[in-house]
Amino acid sequence: MTSVITGDIIGSRQQKSDHWVDDLKNILAPFGSTPNKWEVYRGDEFQIEIPNPEDAILAAILVKAHLRAIKSDARMSIGFGDKTHNAKRISESNGSAFIHSGELFETLKKQKVTLALRTGNNDFDEKLNLMLQLALTFMDSWLVQSAEFVAVAIENPTLSQEELGQKLGINQAAVSRRQKRAQFDLVMNLDRYFRKEIKQITAS
Repeated sequence: MTSVITGDIIGSRQQKSDHWVDDLKNILAPFGSTPNKWEVYRGDEFQIEIPNPEDAILAAILVKAHLRAIKSDARMSIGFGDKTHNAKRISESNGSAFIHSGELFETLKKQKVTLALRTGNNDFDEKLNLMLQLALTFMDSWLVQSAEFVAVAIENPTLSQEELGQKLGINQAAVSRRQKRAQFDLVMNLDRYFRKEIKQITAS
């Protein structure tokens, strides 16, 4: 089983300059080589393969945090399933993970949600999507400082508050405030729950 994130930048047509495309490519670069593991296409759309499905939600949240930190955002769908055709470009690869991600992505605008997932297991999908929608009530409102904190904290899971503060150039008390404002503990609880549940689905 693999997982695929399909996304597009919200309001990209309204942005005056194209530098956000470079920003997006810099955000996606750590996910591996392009265009095999990730690709930006049609100007403002992107696709990323996350080979370990357990990492998928945190990966999507990390992309969101990086974008919110530069006053942007994205709509993203995460599809889970197999990969039956491994093309040189991820946008030409195929399998149920790609189909789930692509079909769900087409519905996001209508649903007015910025993040959703589909495994094909309806009970699982309904439960996790409800949790994601609840989390989006604050994630969609992250301001630059909160988003910066979330991105750095996800990328450096072993660092203490003090060490995170050094990376962000702020003191420990400020780190604590940002962590609270971003509801970061809830984000990590959601990630932990998702990892536990998706394990059972991949095992069945």
